[in-house]
Amino acid sequence: METRNFLRGKDIADYSVRNPQGEDLGTIKDVMIDVNEGCIAYAALSFGGFMGLGDKLFAIPWAALQYNAADNYFILDVPKERLENAPGFDKDNWPTTAEREWLTGLYSHYGYTPYWERHTR
Repeated sequence: METRNFLRGKDIADYSVRNPQGEDLGTIKDVMIDVNEGCIAYAALSFGGFMGLGDKLFAIPWAALQYNAADNYFILDVPKERLENAPGFDKDNWPTTAEREWLTGLYSHYGYTPYWERHTR
């Protein structure tokens, strides 16, 4: 029997994100939900900076994250260089799910099919 993991959206904030080797990549600050499609569009990852100062946020396709329930963190299997070269955004200017061109570029950068192209009702 398959076990499903459920997390409350508000509890995801500040979850650690690591690569498969266990190196820290940052923390999830929030998730953006596409209410028209009924799914998570992306997670906002805080990466870089010092004590929250100067760090940018990076949108990560939700499908790129795997939850490690045993240790309570997310795994992102992306080379650090790809993350460092990803388009980031300012903490005070979040992209919205309405910007499909931006989201398409985001999903392409990480090698994922956009959720609205694979989502069936």
